[in-house]
Amino acid sequence: MTRSITVLDGGTGRELHRVGAPFRQPEWSALALIEAPDAVRQVHAAYLAAGADVITSNSYALTPFHIGAARFATDGGRLADLAGRMGRAAIGDGPGRLAGSLPPVLGSYRPDLFDPAKAAPLLRTLVDGLAPHVDLWLAETLSSLAEARMVREVLGPDPRPLWVSFTLKDDGDPAVAVLRSGESAADAARTALAIGAQTLLFNCSQPEVMLAAVTAARAVIGQAPVKIGVYANAFPPQRPDAQANDGLDPIREDLDPPHYVAFARAWQAAGAEVIGGCCGIGPAHIRALADAFEA
Repeated sequence: MTRSITVLDGGTGRELHRVGAPFRQPEWSALALIEAPDAVRQVHAAYLAAGADVITSNSYALTPFHIGAARFATDGGRLADLAGRMGRAAIGDGPGRLAGSLPPVLGSYRPDLFDPAKAAPLLRTLVDGLAPHVDLWLAETLSSLAEARMVREVLGPDPRPLWVSFTLKDDGDPAVAVLRSGESAADAARTALAIGAQTLLFNCSQPEVMLAAVTAARAVIGQAPVKIGVYANAFPPQRPDAQANDGLDPIREDLDPPHYVAFARAWQAAGAEVIGGCCGIGPAHIRALADAFEA
């Protein structure tokens, strides 16, 4: 079986909650890793069974915001290693690839909190823990270009592919694609080229704003060997001062698998080659994507 796109997995936190794994704030999806790591492997396996080509390590919530500064200092590297091992265990001898999730370690949706001097050592802890296990790096839900440049600096000469994914403002005109920092999707594409990213993605925003971002990125990237991808979320627009993962947001009733696939077809037509889902997008959506794009 071949597909016309690479299929990513969906959201991990809500799926852990759905299957009954330990789940509360502030730990979010990290709590299952701490108390019931096999539940993490189970969720990864569900996405692989649904048809995902790439799954993402459950390391997004391994930040001081979620697990506390003291626990991060003592256990951050060990938990990142465990996240990598759970992903590898789910893949086993199968063909799936494991993306090492590198989150905005000082706060999601908050470009104003970014400080490279503080962020770099935190990110290094995650990189060192995940490094033995991952096939590629996924710096995701980035709100500014500076965050992407810092990831490249921390990774240094690591030869594995770097994928960078930016979150977009989704409370304005869907025809205007801007990061939460106010920087443009076109400049995100220029930055991806400059730092040698293999894939540029947009994630953790409404499906409606993704098409403009893909279109703008494709215009900049042209024939360069950089793929474009999308993995949208399923909750309503977030207020400008929101902190991602600070509670369970409501899920849109109009984003069932068929409707999500309809968005995905438009993204592909505009140039997206890598598609999955973020918060609120589950295995049923991924199965629908995998089936819809079978060649």
